[in-house]
Amino acid sequence: KGKLGENLSVEEGYESAKICAINILGTLQKELGALDKVKQVIKLVGFVNCTSDFEDQPAVINGASDLFVNVFGEKGMHARSAVGSNALPLGIATEVEAIVLVEE
Repeated sequence: KGKLGENLSVEEGYESAKICAINILGTLQKELGALDKVKQVIKLVGFVNCTSDFEDQPAVINGASDLFVNVFGEKGMHARSAVGSNALPLGIATEVEAIVLVEE
C-alpha cells in the first residue's frame, strides 16, 4: 500500500510491480499447467498510484517488465504502457495487466 512520490520510493514501487508480475506468473501456471506454454508476452499495462508531480512511472513498472524478461527471455519482451493514477483500489501502489500469447 502507498503512493509513489508521497510515502513510497521508486525502489519500493519497483518491488510492488514485481510482485504483481509474480502473481500473474502464478495465474498463468495455474491456468496453463506449465509456463513453457507461454509463446510471447505481448503487452503489459502498469498503473502507478502516485502524486500528480511523480514522473518515474516507467521505472516503477520496470519491476514487472524485468521479471517477465528474466523468466521468459526474448519471449518476455513486450510492448508496455506505464500510467500514473491518483488512486488504485484498496490503496495498492501498483496494478499490472498482461496480454500473453499461449499455446492451445
